[in-house]
Amino acid sequence: MGKNHPNVDPYVVSRVRALESLLLEKGILASDAVDRVIQRYEADTGPMVGARAVARAWADPVYKRLLLEDSRSALAQFGLDYGMLVVVENTPAVHNLVVCTLCSCYPWPVLGLPPTWYKMPAYRSRAVNEPRAVLREFGLGIPPEREVRVWDSSAEMRYMVLPERPAGTEHMGEAELVPLIGRDALIGVAQVPTPAGAR
Repeated sequence: MGKNHPNVDPYVVSRVRALESLLLEKGILASDAVDRVIQRYEADTGPMVGARAVARAWADPVYKRLLLEDSRSALAQFGLDYGMLVVVENTPAVHNLVVCTLCSCYPWPVLGLPPTWYKMPAYRSRAVNEPRAVLREFGLGIPPEREVRVWDSSAEMRYMVLPERPAGTEHMGEAELVPLIGRDALIGVAQVPTPAGAR
């Protein structure tokens, strides 16, 4: 846990390890259970569901409309029942950014494990007060004429960004698009890159 999350307090890391050891020792937790859960949220469920939904939305205008208007029904197509998600669309006129100012609420089933920085007080406060500066620090410059909207997640409602489809991907199908779509673009701190060799 420490090497994957360098900003986590060492005391918290030691407590988690002690708790895990105790649960294993008492037979309450199977030895590979934690690894299975982490794998599920790191690679299988989370980021893949969000990326697959975006790729389908880019390829299918009917699905895109469903994702924006009724994300629960849209995500059900990927076997996920998640009714507390609002999807907001990036356009040439508007860039969206997601934050949780109170506690770091985050749509784990759709985006996978949250990045460490998402939970940090600096991101949580600065994303609201100076979103353009925060985005610049992530390497994303937003021109002054483009509006930046900040969406504050809560216990009742979470948000995901539908990023703009990069130029040069018009010939690509869903399966080819999915690997391009990273978690940070779904939070709004990155754009989906144009693939190498795209026309």
